[in-house]
Amino acid sequence: MTAGPQPGASQPVFASTVSKGDIPKEYKLQRFYTAADVAKHNSSHDCWVSYFGSVYDLTPLLAEYTGPLAQPIIEAAGSDISFWFDEATKQPKTHVDPVTGMEEIYCPWGRYVHVPPQGPESGWSTSFGTPWWEDRRYYIGSRSAQTRKVSIVNLLTKQKNTLEVPIEETVEEIRERYLLHNAHAGSYTWKRLGKPMNMEKTLEQNGMKDETEEFMRLGIDPEDHTPVIHLYFNDDLTEA
Repeated sequence: MTAGPQPGASQPVFASTVSKGDIPKEYKLQRFYTAADVAKHNSSHDCWVSYFGSVYDLTPLLAEYTGPLAQPIIEAAGSDISFWFDEATKQPKTHVDPVTGMEEIYCPWGRYVHVPPQGPESGWSTSFGTPWWEDRRYYIGSRSAQTRKVSIVNLLTKQKNTLEVPIEETVEEIRERYLLHNAHAGSYTWKRLGKPMNMEKTLEQNGMKDETEEFMRLGIDPEDHTPVIHLYFNDDLTEA
């Protein structure tokens, strides 16, 4: 049984005014994403960011807004922008402008979408409703608190792949990631030290303790001791 997405997470919804050709291909939502997962989505047509442990797909936002206010978000695409916001209020940070002496939103990379101008501006409107940083429509899942590496060895083909995975993911969710390397991953029994793994539990819960920190403390390269999962072919290619 595959774990579903995080509560409240949803596929991005684009405005009816956005051309179909500008809408990216739909993807499968995950409960957790690594920093590397987010980093792959680093353009105006495919823009993910994270802040305070959550991941957001801002592609629909950028499809509606063009011009200079979109640029800081485009430049931040694929990264964590928690430093833009106050941790206590989850609102954009503010500072006192040294010239005007007025408190305003702190924009280290320049003013961005939904941030009001310093002074009166004819084109400024608050009709957008909820600012994007409060809008849960863009929420697609959680950012992993920590990742670890695991090697997967296909005993039939002898192929070996090493994946960086969230510590929170179940083995079933890791198998979903592995489909990129083997579309028939569901036709294999996943074992650790000859024992079938519980696919609904995490690696740690399956007895695969993450010893990265301990190896580093001892001056041992953890890359030389990545735990291994062995795949045993079931002679059934129906699960593709």
